[in-house]
Amino acid sequence: MRATAAVLLVLCLLTISHAWDCQIVVAIKNLMQIDAGLGQVVATDTSQTPYYLVGNEWIRLPGSLRHITVGPAGIWGVNNGNLMFKYVAGNWVQFATSVKQLDAGGDEFVVVANMDYVPGCLSRSASLGFMGADSSLRGIMLPGAVKYSSCGHFGCWAVNKNDDIYLMSLNQDCQNNGWSHIDGKLSMIEVATDGSVFGVNSAGQVYTSLGLSACSGYQESDADRCRTGANGCYEHKSNPLLPGR
Repeated sequence: MRATAAVLLVLCLLTISHAWDCQIVVAIKNLMQIDAGLGQVVATDTSQTPYYLVGNEWIRLPGSLRHITVGPAGIWGVNNGNLMFKYVAGNWVQFATSVKQLDAGGDEFVVVANMDYVPGCLSRSASLGFMGADSSLRGIMLPGAVKYSSCGHFGCWAVNKNDDIYLMSLNQDCQNNGWSHIDGKLSMIEVATDGSVFGVNSAGQVYTSLGLSACSGYQESDADRCRTGANGCYEHKSNPLLPGR
């Protein structure tokens, strides 16, 4: 997730009353982008220096990255030249070129968006099996056009260049049934491991979805009430996206 003017890392917890309780966790200057997965936290600053959070201390990682992500598939990043890397044995190993953004939050697979808004997927075997230049594994093209995507336990979410929101069921082999349109407009979207969805609109306002949750007992054809996810579905309740504060 990218912050427009971040100075302090803040932990925000959603209470039962649906109010945000935010507390300063670690003081850090010039933080620009942050990602969390499986209890791990990574970030980059305005000088494109990547970091890994250990306890209450930021450990500097090698190299220079403008975007970094961590999850079941490992730690991945993109540099200013749009080159895609995986963190392997203490070093960054190049995987691909012309990558705009990527996310490692899926079930041991990675989703990417290239410079032409074409989405792609690295299957479990491709993401976990890639260990260097000699690896022959490659990604799979996904349908549609997206500028930012993120995956969680119940599916992958994305926004396109018009800020339209979409949801896709995606398994470890990158098999899918295409994108389902979700009401609303967001410029960026992120999904937590538990399926919680967070987003930022074009005005820089932060939102979380309280109306989407894992559910069972709904027919997949009931599009008005249920959106298909990787391990079930999302119940489409009447609650709108609520702004965090």
